Amino acid sequence: MKIWKLALVGAAASLALGGAAFAQDEAPASDFSFSYNAGVATDYVFRGVSQTDGPQAFGGVDIGSGALYAGAWISNVDFGDDTDAELDLYVGVKPELGPVTLDLAAIYYAYIGDDSASDYEFAEFKVAGSVPFGPVTVGTAWYYSPEFFGNTGEALYGELNGSYAINDKWSVGGAVGKQVIDAGTDYTTWNFGVGWAPIDHLALDLRYHDSDLDCATYCGEKVVLTLKTTLP
Repeated sequence: MKIWKLALVGAAASLALGGAAFAQDEAPASDFSFSYNAGVATDYVFRGVSQTDGPQAFGGVDIGSGALYAGAWISNVDFGDDTDAELDLYVGVKPELGPVTLDLAAIYYAYIGDDSASDYEFAEFKVAGSVPFGPVTVGTAWYYSPEFFGNTGEALYGELNGSYAINDKWSVGGAVGKQVIDAGTDYTTWNFGVGWAPIDHLALDLRYHDSDLDCATYCGEKVVLTLKTTLP
């Protein structure tokens, strides 16, 4: 399929950003670390489309060992039906190729309270890479789904992103992405925002989201304020 070929091209582009061999992680592979996150936001925007049409509460847990990681994340959603929440389960690896950090992962999106006929659940495979240039970090990410949300067929999302660390508390960043769906509407989305970390383990993000989708409620311009805490 055309989308699958595009996904392979995106994967090759991410891998080509690096050179040399995988860097060895200093921590022994047998050591495990846990981290937790929780937060609230004025909206939950996923690739330019609101998932809540209002406030969001979310939380997650991650376990890591060397370059390997796995985790779960949950958030409320509102699709105008009985669906109450989204649960994401994921596993991946973050190897290093010279200055480039890669992120190769599989993600499963489950929905709590949805009708079995909705076919909301879907899986994606992620290939991403980022590289720092002093205070600037640039990256790309590609997500391929063999059967996307709502049983809409193959889908590919590709994104270019970047951020700039002003200092140890302030940063700015943004992204431009393209969503392609076999049996859906293709569209472009973009976002730009500023982050503030006033103390350790606490962050605020103010972000503008938009896309070229045309729909009444869930699309269009969104300005989202997010408060997130992480432990450890």
